[in-house]
Order: sequence, then structure tokens, then C-alpha cells
Amino acid sequence: MNKIILADSQAIFRAGTAKVLAMDEDMRIIAQCADIERMFHAITTFPGSIVLLAASLQPDFTRLILLLESTGSRGIAVIENHENATHYLQMGFRGVVFRNVSGTALVECVRRVASGDISMPTHAVQIESPEDDLVGARVRDRLTPKEMRIVALIVQGCKNREIAQRLKTTEQVIKNYLRSIYDKTGVGDRLELALFTIHHRVLAKAAAEAGHKMEAEARDAQEAAV
Repeated sequence: MNKIILADSQAIFRAGTAKVLAMDEDMRIIAQCADIERMFHAITTFPGSIVLLAASLQPDFTRLILLLESTGSRGIAVIENHENATHYLQMGFRGVVFRNVSGTALVECVRRVASGDISMPTHAVQIESPEDDLVGARVRDRLTPKEMRIVALIVQGCKNREIAQRLKTTEQVIKNYLRSIYDKTGVGDRLELALFTIHHRVLAKAAAEAGHKMEAEARDAQEAAV
């Protein structure tokens, strides 16, 4: 049984990753950590684990690699799509995956690292054009601007009440929008929606842009109120 420690500041990513890995009977999630110190504590408490770490947490990498080695554990870095995977392997990680990795590729990476191999993406730096993601582009074009904003907030881990507050509407209206979004994307719930968005780079980019626009509008509103 492979013991897995998940470390990521965003709950939606931890939940999605845990759901994917739980489908493999040889993997057991023993800890989910939202911050660096909890991750270090989990590694010390559960030696011999596979540590799936979001590099965006920005830990002391030297300290982390030393701790992994001393506890007989192995690290897999989850990096952003524009980053260089080779850099993390050189630091001492045994595996690297991009943030939008597919479930199948993620499981395969964990299996390889658990068996003692090195695992990294086919390309050290992932390059993908909009034409490569026809499904993501098609869904992006079907979603309205309001629906895209809701998708962006779902990816951020927001609940319906918070989304309603951010968009100045009611929870029931948000529920109605979500039903429409689920129909257009072919998913069944908010977790699947977040994972679907992450795995389709074109859609993820559109959601990120919608999120940045909302943040800018919120800042402008605050400044205007002063």
C-alpha cells in the first residue's frame, strides 16, 4: 500500500487529487495539508510516504528534500503549466506533473515514483495551443460571461453562498446557473467542474481571466467608495 501525503493550499485541488488517487486500490491518502508546516509534520509522522506537493506553496526546498531523504519518502512536485519540470528534478524531486495533469497520468506518475523510478512530463516545458484543446475551446465558447465567472469562483473553492455574495445575487440563482453549466460541460457536480476546468487549459485560462476581471472590478469599487 502506497501512503500518499497531499499538500496544496487550495482545498478543491486536494479534494480532486484525492478523488483521483482513491480509485487506485494500492494508494491510500494518509494526510492532506493546506500549508507548509502541516506538510513537514505529516512527513515526519508518516515516513516512507509519497508526498504530492504543490510547488506554489514555496517551501524551503533544501529542508524539504533533506527531510524526504531522512524519512525514506519521495516527493512529486505539482507545477504550473509554464514551469520547467527539469528544474524540480534537479532539486531532488522524484516526479513532476503539471497542474492540469490528467487523472490517468497522475496515477501513473505516483506508481512510477513509488516503484523507485523517476517520472516527468513528456516535455520539460508544456506547450499547448488553443487548437490542441478543442473540447475546452468549445465549452468556453458555450459559457456566458456570468457562467464563466461562476466557474472561476468554483475553481477557487467558493461555496454557493459566497458566490452569490460576490455576484450580488441569491443562492437559488447560482444553483440555477450551475445546472446550466453542468449541462454545457457534461459534469455532475462542482468538484468534477473544477477538475474539468483545470484539465482543459483553454477553459482554465478563460476562468482565470474572468477571476482577474472580478478582482479588478472589486478593487475599483472599493477605491470609488473611499
